[in-house]
Amino acid sequence: MSETPLFIGETRMMIDGQLVDASSGKQFDNINPATEEVLGHVADADTADMQRAIAAARRAFDETDWSTNRELRKRCLQQLQDALVEEQEQLREELIAEVGAPRLLTYMAQLDGPLAEGLLWPMEMIDRFEWDRDMGEASPFGMASRRAIWKEAIGVVGCIVPWNYPFEVTINKIGQVLATGNTTILKPAPDTPWNATRLGRLVAEKTDIPAGVFNVVTSLDHLVGEELTLSPMVDLISFTGSTAVGKRIMEKGAATLKRVFLELGGKSAAIVLDDADFAAVLPATAAVCMHGGQGCAMQTRVLVPRERLEEAVDLAAVAMAGVPYGDPQSAEVFMGPLISAKQQQRVLSYIETGQAEGAKLVVGGGRPAHLPKGYYVEPTLFTNVDNSMRIAQEEIFGPVLCIIAHDGEDDAVRIANESSYGLSGGVFSASNERATAVARRIRTGSISVNNGLWYGADMPYGGYKDSGIGRQNGIEGFEQYLETKSVGLPL
Repeated sequence: MSETPLFIGETRMMIDGQLVDASSGKQFDNINPATEEVLGHVADADTADMQRAIAAARRAFDETDWSTNRELRKRCLQQLQDALVEEQEQLREELIAEVGAPRLLTYMAQLDGPLAEGLLWPMEMIDRFEWDRDMGEASPFGMASRRAIWKEAIGVVGCIVPWNYPFEVTINKIGQVLATGNTTILKPAPDTPWNATRLGRLVAEKTDIPAGVFNVVTSLDHLVGEELTLSPMVDLISFTGSTAVGKRIMEKGAATLKRVFLELGGKSAAIVLDDADFAAVLPATAAVCMHGGQGCAMQTRVLVPRERLEEAVDLAAVAMAGVPYGDPQSAEVFMGPLISAKQQQRVLSYIETGQAEGAKLVVGGGRPAHLPKGYYVEPTLFTNVDNSMRIAQEEIFGPVLCIIAHDGEDDAVRIANESSYGLSGGVFSASNERATAVARRIRTGSISVNNGLWYGADMPYGGYKDSGIGRQNGIEGFEQYLETKSVGLPL
């Protein structure tokens, strides 16, 4: 581990254009999950701080021209993009330290991928989007009129972000929220606060974003974030996280008819058909270990033909046993630690549950003996898994892979869809046509056909069933932050 950090964590929040400490003066620790050491501290807000941020966002929306001044929004988003690029390498080191993200992953989805598009695609959409749509002339009830549809910002948006891919989720939320003319309060997970407070500092110091348009509130108390859901001054909650919390947001927000975007959990299935190239497909299933398995779209169930189950398990076992894991600072490491001791214990508990249910543990299953510090769990492989088992139905969020036998194409589709979730998945076959036909039968918000990738700021991402409501990114995501006004005008 590097003893001299290449970044300085921002301890202050951003409220109403100012970098501020918590009104109580309290702070909480930011822990490095790879070393269990304290990286530093950050402001620990209370409900009064959050209410101040909400009031600032409401005032900025109601009293400034942010929602209507598209040129200002474009200029400010470009300023923020430039500022982030200027500090990209410091941000990289910060994410490795506070998230436990492997360095390799920061060149992909943890940083470089979303930084290249997360602000710029919505910024370009400001010019391309049809804000006013002419519906032509008509004479309803004999009154000649010209009709139009106007798209307008929804108002104040509360953005609540998880700890697994914090910058990726944050930048893809705020890019669209701000580009559409909304104001926002960003509530990062307490496990990974500094990437968010860095954004707050850059907005304050490097952009012309008006005071109150963008606020960052950090807190160890999850009920502080719930103020966003309860407040009648907040129009929409944009949440990425667990299904249980998403349901609570819907329940608590019902009193104010809160609009919601919820990107929730997943238990995605990779369907391997009988004609697939097992030697190529099965080793790749070890991708479930990327970032410690802490990804909602990961294909944690692998469905293989029953007659080739033993072959599939042997191939997957070699791959899982060979996953390079450990110090996330190392360029060769594919899997770092889990985010916290609590998450580590949760994953280990699921592994115990799987064994108690009768699944066969093939690889891993414990805490690695050679890594006494850090919240690590060994890459773990189960076989003899029935789809009704908890390890096959519940989101573990760790490096745990379940191999399940299927009895043909129809049975594989049944098993894949036999889940409360519907976030992502994959289909593998020697025939792209056959794989595509199966993919159309899977009830998920995204799916990969023979390793095709769907990711991008222009691609809507979200889920069916308990995996959520709405979409992040793409035109579908852009429009969910807008209201629709139907207008009748005289000829």
